[in-house]
Amino acid sequence: ELLQLGADVISSDAPLLSVDDLADQVAEVLDYFGLQKVLCLGVTAGAYILTLFAMKYRESVLGLILVSPICKAPSWTEWLYNKVLSNVLYFYGMCGIMKECLLQRYFSKVLLLICVLKSHSNGWYVMQLLDERQSLNVKRFLQAVNERHDLSDSLHKLECKTLVFVGESSPFRDEAVYMSSKMGRKSCALVEVQACGSLVTEEHPYAMIIPMEFFLMGFGFYRQHPMASSSSSPSRQCCIAPELLSPESLGIKLKPIKTRIDIQF
Repeated sequence: ELLQLGADVISSDAPLLSVDDLADQVAEVLDYFGLQKVLCLGVTAGAYILTLFAMKYRESVLGLILVSPICKAPSWTEWLYNKVLSNVLYFYGMCGIMKECLLQRYFSKVLLLICVLKSHSNGWYVMQLLDERQSLNVKRFLQAVNERHDLSDSLHKLECKTLVFVGESSPFRDEAVYMSSKMGRKSCALVEVQACGSLVTEEHPYAMIIPMEFFLMGFGFYRQHPMASSSSSPSRQCCIAPELLSPESLGIKLKPIKTRIDIQF
């Protein structure tokens, strides 16, 4: 609700929300829509909130799909950097400097260079989305994330299966690798996407197709029709040439992909 498009500016008198409050709000959304169990997908700070939600409401979470997730408390350098960004938001709003800082967190340098040189549509679209966010709401969300606590010691207690995507150029890559190692191969698979920043969902969405197809099949969400041929899987039905769906073409490292073999559903 803080970052929703068209959201009203939250009153300065409203109490600051913690990451636990944000996780509890996810539970309220589920109650509102009458959802008993869900699969959750979150990116960076959103992935942290959903991981915390899965820890607090284990019976409600079937699985997690986390993109460039974080799980540790902020380092002193990150804490100070986020403090500076909060002050910039407060005094200047979503200005050019703020957008540049956020884009560097989201995308690889290669894509950012392409956006500058060729006026790439993705860059324009993201800039428009940033413009439409309420600056003070973003500031509050940033403050909550900057006060997050370390989840490392509780990660092995997560009962749900987890699929982690991370771009090799993401500033959160090391933490995503650390997080997946703490969860263990029996419950977590790590997919590292080459030439990609934090937002794998935006920069290389095709790289997510094959891992997600197998992940969802493990929950029984895709069942092949008896009369259908083996070529009728979701990835074959999309309008993409089959050769483009190879791990090499998608920019996926083969070694992390093989970790899905170790997952026991």
